[in-house]
Amino acid sequence: MRFFLTLLILFFSKISFSETLKPDPVLLPEEVISIQLIALQNNNIPYKNAGIEQTWEFAHPSNRIFTGPLTKFISMMNAASYSVILNHLNHNIIFINQNEFQSFYFVELIDNKGIKFGFQWIVEKVLKKGKYEKCWMTTTVSLPMLLSKSA
Repeated sequence: MRFFLTLLILFFSKISFSETLKPDPVLLPEEVISIQLIALQNNNIPYKNAGIEQTWEFAHPSNRIFTGPLTKFISMMNAASYSVILNHLNHNIIFINQNEFQSFYFVELIDNKGIKFGFQWIVEKVLKKGKYEKCWMTTTVSLPMLLSKSA
């Protein structure tokens, strides 16, 4: 129920207010991934690369060192390897394992051409004091693995 409510809040905030959601310690790992995937699924709403910017908000500080700044992250997401995530048709988040500080998922998605891909997606709790303390944020998204040529 809580997960459904979070998605409703995300849906209405995107339509009504067009505000970027921020990391919050109350968000669960799967909710963080869902926020990112829904944003990437609607990447250019309400403006170009809004979904990538939303995803960047949930990039773990240790991840940002390698993938940032935002302009570099936008270029990376638009490159051939990750562009299959942008404006995808459907996704499925599959829980793998979790401990106190890390949560592991496998994400299946169908890109906008009907091709099915898989990704390993890892979120970690921020341990350093500061504005992200105790927030779940993405540390790793693997390169896409081709699962089938047509859905």
